[in-house]
Amino acid sequence: MALLRAGLRAKRFLSSGELRDLPDGRLVKTCGIVTVRQQPETAKGVVFVSLEDEDGSVQVIVWKALREQQRTELLNAKLLGVYGTWQRDGESRNLIARRLVDLTHLLGRLAAPSRDFH
Repeated sequence: MALLRAGLRAKRFLSSGELRDLPDGRLVKTCGIVTVRQQPETAKGVVFVSLEDEDGSVQVIVWKALREQQRTELLNAKLLGVYGTWQRDGESRNLIARRLVDLTHLLGRLAAPSRDFH
């Protein structure tokens, strides 16, 4: 991710480190390698995605309606761009996704498998 950061910054994608201290409710966009996708049965269609970059990780919440609209991006992207609302309550931090963008092409031939749990 560090190798891609200059190009991502030019497109206004923030790193996990830059997001960390932003106030609650801020509209942001970030990008990271998808390491985990989880859709627990008790979550009523919500998917939880973990993105990692050179600074750490970001937990993304994808509500059911967005999951249905952007299923391809959600399930296939190895490098995922997320536009959303930053949610911060004390030490708890999440990004509520509003739009997903598959940026896998930026990885070239780098393999980046995720661990998916359903």
